[in-house]
Amino acid sequence: MSIRPTSAMWKQFMQREANSAMSLQGQIRQMLVATILDGQIPLDEPIPSSRELSSHIGVARNTVVIAYQQLVDEGYLLSLERKGHFVNPAILEGRAGKTDLTPIASPAGAPDWSRRFRFQPSTQRNICKRADWQTYPYPFVYGQFDPTLFPTADWRECCMKTLSVLEISEWAQDMILRDDESLVRQIRTRVLPRRGVRASDDEIVITVGTQQALYLLADLLTSSDTPVGMEDPGYPDARNIFSSRTKRMESLAIDEQGLIIDDRLKRCDYVYVTPSHQCPTTVTMPLERREALLKMAEEADFIVIEDDYDSENPFEGEPLPALKSLDRNNRVIYIGSLSKSLAPGMRLGYVVGPAELIRELRGVRRLNLRHPAAYMQRAFAIFLSLGHHDSLLRRLSTAHNERACALTAALASHLPAFRHVPISGGSSCWVEGPPWLDANVLAEQALEHGILIETGSVFFMSEPPPRNYFRLGFSSIPVEHIDAGIKCLAGVVANLQTSE
Repeated sequence: MSIRPTSAMWKQFMQREANSAMSLQGQIRQMLVATILDGQIPLDEPIPSSRELSSHIGVARNTVVIAYQQLVDEGYLLSLERKGHFVNPAILEGRAGKTDLTPIASPAGAPDWSRRFRFQPSTQRNICKRADWQTYPYPFVYGQFDPTLFPTADWRECCMKTLSVLEISEWAQDMILRDDESLVRQIRTRVLPRRGVRASDDEIVITVGTQQALYLLADLLTSSDTPVGMEDPGYPDARNIFSSRTKRMESLAIDEQGLIIDDRLKRCDYVYVTPSHQCPTTVTMPLERREALLKMAEEADFIVIEDDYDSENPFEGEPLPALKSLDRNNRVIYIGSLSKSLAPGMRLGYVVGPAELIRELRGVRRLNLRHPAAYMQRAFAIFLSLGHHDSLLRRLSTAHNERACALTAALASHLPAFRHVPISGGSSCWVEGPPWLDANVLAEQALEHGILIETGSVFFMSEPPPRNYFRLGFSSIPVEHIDAGIKCLAGVVANLQTSE
């Protein structure tokens, strides 16, 4: 049986919504809907008057009046003349009653879940990112956005256009196998030409980021004995995705020019590569080596999966064309991200490949989640068509170049004994510390000083992996914080060296 909430209880209910980005009206509505649906308001008693509730929670009475009226319009409240507002019983109809789920004393009837798992993702080595990274003064993390560079007005404009009556009729439907045609067209005509890639509409499929693209490919193309080659060091999530499908993972060495082209590649059916900015070292594969890779792919009959990682903003000169642009025999499956430069939380990517492959990928995607959110696809298509994406890339290139120069100078000044790969583009720097350094310990100690870095051991396939590497991202740290952050990091290093 519900108990009439007291003044203190109403304050507590309101505090639950206090961190919301909504307006006060929205927060009050959210609070009332929650208390109604949770059964915390008696059906036979009126809720507090607008004057009472405004006093309980400390807001203007008119704000409460408007919130009440909106809930009446939506059927949550009934307004009875001279009696007040009551919870509408109809809103609670059809809801199952609460069940006692207290665990029984004996666990004999519980299943042994560990025996049922095909594999355990929780045991894989993964990149770990703190959810509260924005609260740290020196967030040298890769793959996060900078709120000061986000094109808020431009993105809001595109979202509003997507919410027009005509647009809603397009994206609100179940698209089943299809993608938003306007987004596919924008990728084909605006995005891919930047990388020298040509494709027809039936050679492109939209994915929920690069991550899903890799998972769909692994699901479709690999079995338990399919040999897959991975760069070492390389992208951990790609390694974990393919290793969840096959036991035959081939470690492929890299050098200062990226993937080394040698006979180890001939043992593979698929080779995953990041030629534009190798993950995590950021080195770029030269044209001659790209051509050699494609030649070997033809001779040894393997497929190249090209993840065009961090390719959009070289700081000097024109970027090398994508490996896919050199492909004449459909040996390259090309994967790209749309949302990483704008906001990684949007999760939009794509795959380019021969039409017969894309058709089957669409089939696998339908089994997985049907299609990425059509609303997001249409909004991003408008964002591309209005030129906002190109403008954003230019701003990001300028900002990242400035930060890269600041980071390079700070490393030379404060950590001269540490080697790093020269930064030619992208938004991260690969650092090699002295042999005695344990970057995992460094990351833990740096955290106490407000510094976030990414340890490098997770990128290696070997066991045990090297421990003296780490990655510094600079996409989300203000340029004026970089020197101070590296100087502080150098102090942590000095303390660790003293304790050795």
